[in-house]
Amino acid sequence: MAEAADFQGALPSPARRRLGRAASVVAGLPLLAGLLGGPGASLAHADEAPSGSRTVAVSLSSFTPAAPVEDDTLTISGTVLNQGKQTVTDAELELYVGPQLQGRTAIDRAAKRTGFTPGAEGRPVDDTYTLKLPELVSGISRDFSLSVPVEELNLGDDGVYALSVALQGRTPAEPIDQVLGIERTFLPWQPDSLDKRTQLTYLWPLISSTHLTSETETGSDERQTPVFADESLAKELAPEGRLGQMVALGKGLPVTWVVDPDLLATVDAMTGNYRVKSGDRTVAGRNQAVANQWLSSVEAAVEGRKVVALPFADPDLASLAHRGKHVSGSLSHLQQATDVAAKTVETIIHEKPSTDFAWPVDGAVDSSIVDVATSAGASKVIARSDSLRDNLEYTATAARPIGGGTTAVVSDVRLSKAFQGDMLNSGNSTLAVQEFLAQTLAVTHQDLDNRRSIVVAPQRMPSASQAQSMARALTALDARRWTDPLDLVAAAAVKPDDQATTRVAPSSRYPKSLRKQELPVRAFQDIRTTQNSLDKFTVILTQMDRVETPFGRAIDREMSTSWRGNPVAAQSYRDGVQKNLQSLTEEVELIDKSQITLSGRSATIPVTVQNRLVQGVDNLVLRLSSDNAARLSLSDDKGTAEQPVTVQGGHSQSVKFDALANANGQVRMTAQLYTQDNKPYGEKMQFTVKVSEITPTVMLVIAGGVLLLVLAGVRMYTQRKRAALQDPAITEAPSDEDDAESPQDENGAGAVERPEDDIREPDPGQASDPTPDTEPESGNASGPGEKVDR
Repeated sequence: MAEAADFQGALPSPARRRLGRAASVVAGLPLLAGLLGGPGASLAHADEAPSGSRTVAVSLSSFTPAAPVEDDTLTISGTVLNQGKQTVTDAELELYVGPQLQGRTAIDRAAKRTGFTPGAEGRPVDDTYTLKLPELVSGISRDFSLSVPVEELNLGDDGVYALSVALQGRTPAEPIDQVLGIERTFLPWQPDSLDKRTQLTYLWPLISSTHLTSETETGSDERQTPVFADESLAKELAPEGRLGQMVALGKGLPVTWVVDPDLLATVDAMTGNYRVKSGDRTVAGRNQAVANQWLSSVEAAVEGRKVVALPFADPDLASLAHRGKHVSGSLSHLQQATDVAAKTVETIIHEKPSTDFAWPVDGAVDSSIVDVATSAGASKVIARSDSLRDNLEYTATAARPIGGGTTAVVSDVRLSKAFQGDMLNSGNSTLAVQEFLAQTLAVTHQDLDNRRSIVVAPQRMPSASQAQSMARALTALDARRWTDPLDLVAAAAVKPDDQATTRVAPSSRYPKSLRKQELPVRAFQDIRTTQNSLDKFTVILTQMDRVETPFGRAIDREMSTSWRGNPVAAQSYRDGVQKNLQSLTEEVELIDKSQITLSGRSATIPVTVQNRLVQGVDNLVLRLSSDNAARLSLSDDKGTAEQPVTVQGGHSQSVKFDALANANGQVRMTAQLYTQDNKPYGEKMQFTVKVSEITPTVMLVIAGGVLLLVLAGVRMYTQRKRAALQDPAITEAPSDEDDAESPQDENGAGAVERPEDDIREPDPGQASDPTPDTEPESGNASGPGEKVDR
């Protein structure tokens, strides 16, 4: 410390002399321990309290201004916490200004340093700005605030300086002054604007996980009310929520908005009536106002700004490239997701987006990922510098050609990862902001004669606290002293460095940690199954868009990047989509019947098709087949017949088939619906027909019985006549008119009719065959066990 004071050109203060002696003692402790206790004495025990320069935790909650100029006063606030077991007395906080850090690597090393190293912390600021603290009891924290005029820091040339806040004090075990806690940060020093500033592009992502299910009550709800998995999206959209903060903070920042169209479509669905799953039922959603407010805020924030739209639902390009391309039809979904992106964004927020950018997870690219991305129309791939490594002494411009007319826009890995982690901790946030500013200034100072363009692509779904930290850093850069904002489209068009890497690594070089999170091959097989079912279903619909659109977007969501690291939820969502689609297809089905009794040689067999959808179905064919055409045939003595089917929504249609009975007995019939391309639709339906034909022998028996009845009637009539003639009392006196009109025999008596006079010969014009036993076709459906007796 004496050397530090001499370097500063001032006499050591008493406090600094005490600190110097303490530093000497601390430096000699390891040697003393080695002499007295041997190797074992240096081993630390897990249950021992922090000691030395880690006794007190120093946290910086604010650093203002983040990038000061000469006339500013630097104010650093924070908290100290005694983590040791003994009380700290004579505590003082001092500010140390370290040497200028040369280059980005020096900043990285300084950020990793822990503990206090005598002579390496730089020079302390004048004692006037030392802050005395009351004693610190074990486990007790105290807030502090240090204010120092920037001119008192005696900064030299423009650049990045290390800055440390150190607490020195005493404990009963160590009754001499020593550093008991320290925290380091960075001070970017560029008071004047530069002529050639670095162009900085910052991506501001509006992306969320999947919230909409595939259920839209298509079968029974004319309005297709959407169904949400839960109300968690409403919490994100609220002003204090993650997405609410992203929009509010991004509105005033020089950023490029990167939007997932699925998020906009989902929130738009929330603005009207919607349902939310609650166990086995759904309840009415109640956050329409939140959704409307958020969409209005987005529209205002992006007005006149550059917007980049990802493919719908942000599909996982790496999973598609490494696993999905082996399943037929998978890549076609990426093209569909790309095609619908622009229309969705423009319709909802009224800004025309750029859709030619692909953004793989963490910017990790390989040759197969690039191939998949470009197959769907992307001409620019957002990569990251740890994936396309440059062997240069400076940070290269982001844009570079990688072949085939494709441009890789390479984001800076340090800056892109700057705000990951727990930014709720104000100390972490403050350090992250200062390191971000220091790194950007270091990039600019690498070559002040040449302007370069760098891109920052942060995590896809920053938390609210991470977004706030990002916003503070960008606000500090707004003075444009060493950076100029540039949108992503313009950054992709910047002339690349000749020496920058343009070679993309092979698939084998893809990071193992990321590969473990990819969607499995089974996911794409499930997607193919669902798509096949959807194609078979939509061809029979009169309004196919009512089903094709919601389920097509649901399939896009099955490929979302947001499923990474959550395979159980991803599988559950895919199963849900397939189940919902299956339930819709079953709304069009054949009505079961058990047995039909067929009496007679010919009849019609009705088969009923039911449609419980709100829309009509057509392009269906109903095929009926007999397993014994020799006994019961259809359609010109054949065993199979078919008819086209058209059924209005909410109705049933009875389709009738002509049948011809050839012999008695039971016949099994099979009814099956087919699409026009001869693919079975739905489950087949089987029933039994019992044939009971009336044969010629039966007809002769019936005719004989009728003849016997007629003869018996004639006999009875004759007997009555004879009885009347024998008993005059029974005979009625004839009237005059009867006498006049009745024929007379030769004795004058009336003639008696003979029974045989009433027996006539059969009419030669009357057919001897029985009349047809089949009535005209009936519109009524045959019920179970019904009897068709025509």
